[in-house]
Amino acid sequence: MKTSYDPVVDALYVNFSAHTPVDSEEVAPGIVFDFDAENRLVGIEVLNAKARVATDTLVTAAE
Repeated sequence: MKTSYDPVVDALYVNFSAHTPVDSEEVAPGIVFDFDAENRLVGIEVLNAKARVATDTLVTAAE
């Protein structure tokens, strides 16, 4: 699992797999699940992350 944070757009991404996402679904406002060709969850994007995730988590993800 790998996390990354983009402070410019305030988005946190949690990547579970090396598979390429081919489909996305917004499962809740600002929460997007990415799926591969086999319909497996490969990542989660959290938009407006500062309002949803602890700041220390974002700092760690950005490193």
